[in-house]
Amino acid sequence: MNQSNAVGRLNRLPISRFHKITLVAVSFAYFFEFADVNTFATTAPKLIKLWGMTVNQIAYVTSLSFVGMFIGSIVASWIADRWGRKNALTLTTVWFGVFSLASVFSWDLVSLGAFRVLTSAGLSAMTVVAVIYVSEIFPAAVRGKYQAYAIVIGICGTPATNLIASLVVPLSDWSWRLVYLWGALGLLFVFFIRHLKESPRWYESKGQPERADEVLREIEALVSAEKGPLPEPVAVVQTSTPGKASLRMLLQKKYLFPTLLLSLMWVTQTIGFFGYSSWAPSLLTKQGFTVESSVFYVALTTVGAPLGSFLAALVADRFERKWSLVVFGTAIAVSGLLYGLTFNPIMIVAFGFLVNMFERGYTAVAYAYSPELFDTQARSLGTGISYGLGRLSNAVGPLIIAALYNGTGYQSVFIFIAATWMVGAIALALFGPKTRGKALLGATPSEPAART
Repeated sequence: MNQSNAVGRLNRLPISRFHKITLVAVSFAYFFEFADVNTFATTAPKLIKLWGMTVNQIAYVTSLSFVGMFIGSIVASWIADRWGRKNALTLTTVWFGVFSLASVFSWDLVSLGAFRVLTSAGLSAMTVVAVIYVSEIFPAAVRGKYQAYAIVIGICGTPATNLIASLVVPLSDWSWRLVYLWGALGLLFVFFIRHLKESPRWYESKGQPERADEVLREIEALVSAEKGPLPEPVAVVQTSTPGKASLRMLLQKKYLFPTLLLSLMWVTQTIGFFGYSSWAPSLLTKQGFTVESSVFYVALTTVGAPLGSFLAALVADRFERKWSLVVFGTAIAVSGLLYGLTFNPIMIVAFGFLVNMFERGYTAVAYAYSPELFDTQARSLGTGISYGLGRLSNAVGPLIIAALYNGTGYQSVFIFIAATWMVGAIALALFGPKTRGKALLGATPSEPAART
């Protein structure tokens, strides 16, 4: 018998101050993750002039950063399983903040590239842990919505970074370093640590129901003090024993298919999104736009990102997630293609706005969808592997884009990006499992379904 019943006890909790503080903490980490992921892209046009960087060198730095993301995702899944979701979230957020700070003091392309690889490892690792943490802490009925809310707040880091970069990068030959200093403010996450609770589901997965019960009692006391007496939880019977997650486990039939499907989803998302966001400022500069105007245009387009995440919050728990992903992916492909076919500044901003809006909606829903395809035992490893493989794919993505640009021109880059998004949308339409209204798989098969 499950002594702690984390599933039933967490799912019957009303949203309270505890949940809202948790949301703010995760959103803060997301904010500086999204702020930091674009810092190299926003400073690259300046470094082309200062250090004489070429398109191919930008491609190599970007590619190596995604190798770092892959390593970070794999390590994150191990840390989250071994040391807990809360500790892993803290460690990974501090990690990327430290190496963003180190980037401020880089002295050439090699040193900056090395710091960016280490920063990227932390960024990807934090994302994997945050996705899992939210899915395990929030009630089943609203976890999709609150995953999206975290992105709504967090994604504001993207336009904030671009707008800051557009102001400070042109000031002098050293002011680009301030962009990396901005990204390092993620270190302030440490002030949230004392307000967070470890996931009771993680304790259960480690065979520690007493520790799970202790944390559940703390959470229940906080919620009941604010909301009054709590309803009785639905009893859940444990039907499997805790075990150690291993790579071999993902070869089992029930884990292999979701791992492959999610890997494809994250591969197309990674190449499609970062192929656009990492290259847009530099490619516009190559097409004759000034550094200042290219960075400013891209900054304006990223204003659509928070709106896309808010849109995801509206649809995440209302419509089937796989079909939301298909619609978003198709809309991104069309908008991105039109972006590449125009050189009119107004149209560049308009279609770029749509790309950012639909892409952030896609990502927010994907963050909710990914952990739902695994049970607690495999959730960290399966999410980390599939997300990491997606990030690893972009080790070759920038090289493909550089080859396309150098070989056949600007517009071929956006045709390739649009085709990538369509591959992901078609795969999800044909093979994606439905998760709306279904339980988040735990050590049990009987978690109450989310209310819709």
